[in-house]
This record gives sequence, structure tokens and C-alpha cells, in this order.
Amino acid sequence: MPGKWYEEFEPGQVIEHAQNLRVTLEDNVRFCELTHNTQPLHLDRDAAVAAGFRDVLVNGLYTFSASVGLSVGDLTEGTLVANLGYEDVRHPAPVFPGDVLRVRSRVLEKRESSRGGRGIVSIEHEVTNQDGAVVCAYRRAAMVRMRPEGA
Repeated sequence: MPGKWYEEFEPGQVIEHAQNLRVTLEDNVRFCELTHNTQPLHLDRDAAVAAGFRDVLVNGLYTFSASVGLSVGDLTEGTLVANLGYEDVRHPAPVFPGDVLRVRSRVLEKRESSRGGRGIVSIEHEVTNQDGAVVCAYRRAAMVRMRPEGA
């Protein structure tokens, strides 16, 4: 099980996720189709260029969602009970097709849940592109299982 048990999270711990993602225009278009987002800036290069961008803007929610996915294997795969919320989601720089996204996570705090056998972990995620520019950042609260006896 690659995810971490509650006991394995430590405030201040930083995880540089090895998995990264090269964003494609096709994935961006499919995401927009799935979410019924018809914003021309995400789908029409001419519209994006006319608005002052060098290319189609990748949907920010795709960037956000993909970054959560890139962190799952190292953090919560197999140990997650529930994602409790996301806060302060920011997109300080655009993402374009061809960009490579990387995620860095930092554990902010943790506390045991009032429900036995689980705890709540607060994690800050920072997403950068191939140039090191921050393209998305947010905080997430996740409820994860505690290590079962004998595991």
C-alpha cells in the first residue's frame, strides 16, 4: 500500500512527488467536454491569443484535479477515508499545452478524529511547471486511516 497511514504523516514533512504530468491539448479539451466548460480561452487558440496569451489556456480545474491525482500514490492511496475540503485554491500563473506539472506537498498539521481509527491531516500542495513557476497552490484536509494493529 503506497499511501501513508495517519501515523506516518508529520507536520513539516515535505514530499516531492516523483510522478509528473505533461499536459496535452487533447486532455484539456476532453476535460472541458466532460465538465461542459465551453470557455473559448480553453478551447480556441485564436481566442486565447487575442486575449494576450501565447496559446490555449489549460482549464485551471484540470490543473487542480490532476495535481491531486499526482499526489495520491505517495499520500493517501489505500488509506483515505474522505477528502474533507480544499481551501485557498490559487492559480498564480497559466498552464499551456505541453507544460509539465510537478507537485510538492507539505504536511501542515494532523489530529486524531473523534471517530476511532482515523485522523485528519492538513496538507499544502504546490504545483509548478517545467520552469519552476507556481501554477496552482491550495490546502487540503484529508481523513486517513490509522495503521491497523499488526500492519
